[in-house]
Amino acid sequence: MQADINWLDDPETFRVNQLPAHSDHHFYGTKSEIGKHSSFVKSLNGDWQFDFAKTPADRPRDFYQMDFDSRGFDSIHVPGHIELAGYAQIQYINTWYPWEGKIFRRPPYTLNSDKLTPGIFSDAEDNSVGSYIKEFDLPNNFENKRIIVDFQGVEEALYVWLNGHFIGYAEDSFTPSEFDLTPYIKNGKNKLAAQVYKRCTASHLEDQDMFRFSGIFRDVNLMALPAIHVEDLDIRPTVNNDFESGILKVTSKLTGDNLTSSTLKLTVTDAENNLVATQEQSGNDKVFFDAMTFEKVNLWSPDNPYLYDLLIEVLDADGKTVEVVPYQIGFRKVELRDDKVMYVNDKRLIIHGVNRHEWSAKTGRAITIYDMKSDIQTMLDNNINADRTCHYPDQIPWYYLCDQNGIYLMAENNLESHGTWQKSGAVEPSFNVPGDNPHWLEVVLDRARTNYEMFKNHVSVIFWSLGNESYAGSDIAAMNKFYKDHDDSRLTHYEGVFHTPELKDEISDVESRMYEKPENIETYLKNNPKKPFLDCEYMHDMGNSLGGMNSYNDLLDKYPMYQGGFIWDFIDQALLVHDPISNKEVLRYGGDFDERHSDYEFSGDGLLFADRTPKPAMQEVKYYYGLHK
Repeated sequence: MQADINWLDDPETFRVNQLPAHSDHHFYGTKSEIGKHSSFVKSLNGDWQFDFAKTPADRPRDFYQMDFDSRGFDSIHVPGHIELAGYAQIQYINTWYPWEGKIFRRPPYTLNSDKLTPGIFSDAEDNSVGSYIKEFDLPNNFENKRIIVDFQGVEEALYVWLNGHFIGYAEDSFTPSEFDLTPYIKNGKNKLAAQVYKRCTASHLEDQDMFRFSGIFRDVNLMALPAIHVEDLDIRPTVNNDFESGILKVTSKLTGDNLTSSTLKLTVTDAENNLVATQEQSGNDKVFFDAMTFEKVNLWSPDNPYLYDLLIEVLDADGKTVEVVPYQIGFRKVELRDDKVMYVNDKRLIIHGVNRHEWSAKTGRAITIYDMKSDIQTMLDNNINADRTCHYPDQIPWYYLCDQNGIYLMAENNLESHGTWQKSGAVEPSFNVPGDNPHWLEVVLDRARTNYEMFKNHVSVIFWSLGNESYAGSDIAAMNKFYKDHDDSRLTHYEGVFHTPELKDEISDVESRMYEKPENIETYLKNNPKKPFLDCEYMHDMGNSLGGMNSYNDLLDKYPMYQGGFIWDFIDQALLVHDPISNKEVLRYGGDFDERHSDYEFSGDGLLFADRTPKPAMQEVKYYYGLHK
């Protein structure tokens, strides 16, 4: 198969040769490696050769070939954004698409037209292209193994080649893209090539309120799979109705050779390192462990984020360990009861939340584990107990940190199509996607599936979010059904269904609104509503804002069906740059980079400045969020 640039124009082509999504577990060669570096993983982060082209027509065509002379290429750091490396225009946009007012462009298969639009992105003047080359030596211990390359995050469309051979194509900027390199990998030196297009049909689905970047902005890893490999883990700890005992069910999928001659040994230890469960099963394509009963479980909650350590050891026919897989698990019970109130562990759920973009003033969305740990500590210090991952899946370590520190998560899909239904503030959904459009159904279902498969084992995830500000239609209803068919331990959330009230029975377990006035919320709660109420975005901390928080807080005391909300938002999106006039490092917001059009200082509405300095409004948050701990 050869790469086809026309895939950029087709919403029904969004993954080619990309491996299916699976759980986000780590895997190691020995127990001693756990928590350290896995001998099965080689980082490809660092300097890559790089060429920037303003348009697809200007891109280098054969740069992935083995005999291509790349001495004229520059160097770029991975992970990182192309724009922040100085190659392209920095631009901040909220609801509009970046091309509005410059290029007429509508999503394919909309406006009563059952056809594609040739060249809409593949022959576009506003679609810059980054061409990357990374040469690497295959480690000796990787030889004769199945080799996978894992791109953790690439904006926005990714083509991959190895040693001159086309490997695959992927969209969905905020979820990992894995490809099998085994057919073309060589011992010794190899040439990995990637071409990243800033725009494709996925651009219509990724219209989040943020700076619009491109490039390989999350980690890239090479992975060697052992002879027998745990490809997927489905871990289901459930709490019984007595809230004292529980049951643990574990299913694993294996790949490799001689699976039926292998053995899987499972152990579970508590936080005090006491062995509480053990079991062995023979290997197979799919291994079902017998349900394990726990007479007494320690419940996970924000006040007590108690975790158990699960470990699977894979043994070959000779009893030799070929792989070990650890995972921290927690027991908690999420319910929406007949009284139309949400409960966690038999207690009414109260969300003291924030919406959190991934952000660094120096590196944009290419954040580090240190940034994440800092954000967790800020939340703990200010009585924030929940995060809505606005509006895409975050880096994988964030979910582990929320498990460990007791932060509830609303896990959002990478979906916002704001500009297809709202124009200049007016609701006008003439070319809304996904809507009811069958040509856009599979791509959004794929995003729901990927979100679910990656994060299904995290105790902190109590809501699956179907996306943000994408209107509503049968396609989003299908996403809701996907989650309900696969997971009865969590609730679903989607705010935009209020546009289509006839679908309220099929979309979202909660009534969710943005920036609703407290008096209107009270009116809703007084009239025997069908669903509990949640503010998925409220307060909007822009400028001298966040006053009147007590009006929302008072509702918590009066109405059990009012269950809190998520402040917009956690941290300013601004970049630290050197100002030649003052000769100082200063924070620059939207519009400060001579970009037009822009939504200007609207990028600055966080509880923290972009350098992670708390704003005065954080004092208000800490006080009111602390009243209902």
